[in-house]
Amino acid sequence: MTEPDPQPDPQPDPQPDTVDVPLPSTRPLLQLDGYAVSDVGRVRKDNQDSGYSGPWLVAVCDGVGGAARGDIASGTAISELRQLDEAPGSVDVIDRVNDGLHEAHESIGAQVDQDPALNGTSTTATVALFDGQRLAVGHIGDSRAYLLRDGELSQLTNDHTFVQSLIDEGRITEAEARVHPHRNLILKALDGLHDVEPDLFALELVPGDRLFLCSDGACGVLENDRITALLADGTPEFSSIELVRASLDAGSSDNVTCVVADVVDPAERPPAEPMVVGAASDLSRRRPRGLFRGHRSGDTGELEPITAEIPEGIDYAIPEDPIVDPEALRYAPQPPPRFAWTRRLLAAAIVLGLVWIALGTAYWWSQQKYYVGEGSGESDGLVVIYRGVDVPGLSDVYEVSDLELADLQESTQEEVRSGAMIYGSVERARDAIARIGANGRQPSEESPAPSSAPTPSDSTSPFSTPTEGGAADLTTLTPAG
Repeated sequence: MTEPDPQPDPQPDPQPDTVDVPLPSTRPLLQLDGYAVSDVGRVRKDNQDSGYSGPWLVAVCDGVGGAARGDIASGTAISELRQLDEAPGSVDVIDRVNDGLHEAHESIGAQVDQDPALNGTSTTATVALFDGQRLAVGHIGDSRAYLLRDGELSQLTNDHTFVQSLIDEGRITEAEARVHPHRNLILKALDGLHDVEPDLFALELVPGDRLFLCSDGACGVLENDRITALLADGTPEFSSIELVRASLDAGSSDNVTCVVADVVDPAERPPAEPMVVGAASDLSRRRPRGLFRGHRSGDTGELEPITAEIPEGIDYAIPEDPIVDPEALRYAPQPPPRFAWTRRLLAAAIVLGLVWIALGTAYWWSQQKYYVGEGSGESDGLVVIYRGVDVPGLSDVYEVSDLELADLQESTQEEVRSGAMIYGSVERARDAIARIGANGRQPSEESPAPSSAPTPSDSTSPFSTPTEGGAADLTTLTPAG
């Protein structure tokens, strides 16, 4: 029987030149389709709000400062922040927002450095930057950002205001905050002088989400239910206009700026052109984009919406007689007072002078007193008259008597040592020494004084012989001494 031929060992396949790897499926980048509206309102004379809406960025800035031109601060901030409105790159959106806010902060500071009349100006800033999936929010002040998703409204930002701190502490309610006399007092803003850190966070967005950013001229008068109803239907343009109108009808006394943006697939709904509104739109016509640096307190406050990029312009001069807004001045940050250090030094000198007068008066009063005390040093063991009171530094030896402390009764010695024998004149102190010296030492038990009573003899009875009947004759009773 013939054995079968052995099979050759299988040879490994040669390494393929290419490998088919399935590419991960990526969803298209979403964008923002928004609209911005800003109105001067029915009370203010100028608009210090600024707003922006673009395919990647929405922002609202509310200027603070009154006579210090809050419109310049808000316009400057928007001019810097709008540069973030471009397709996402390799830098994380939160870092980009943070950098943008700090650039705005520095730019406002540069403006103040160039013109000291702007000292005190500042602005809130609420900005949302989208990278197609994540939304990064940066926030300083009391402007707000909301998200409407599936009919539910969520407030994304937290106000940096005095009344919000009271709400957080449970001291007042939301309703009470709306009518609080200091409801517009903000604790943080961009002013180029004080370093403040913005609130920064990110969240995922999905198609159908709607963003709403506004100044406090809107959220300060509209309840959440009303905002939800106005955001629920209509285009961003319709909703933003209706929100401004509703704010004015609700009695807003401030500038009102509203930005509404939908999260959309650009292939199905192309986003609207970028828009800049409010003070920033007016500012862009008069000055080029350029130098534009938070703050600690201020009050935040008509232009038709403009659907265009901010154009380049020419430089301009600030009016010599700017509009003074009394309401803004009420809470606006005040520039440091002139001669501040002189005033502080003067106040310190006054306080030190009062302290010196008080100490001098106390010393003068003490030197009108005399007290009897125990001597020390060369007068050790003697009774001494001191001038002053028994306090270190407020008394000195006035007169040394020849009376030794040991010659006095124990209780008197203690009284002398305590320094409690205080008198208004040296004569009275001398009289006191004479008095205690006359009393002398209290007799001691070791050497009792001899008795003056007669010692009865053995043969003499102190009593008389009893009379008949056993009763003693009281008339003849001799006293025992």
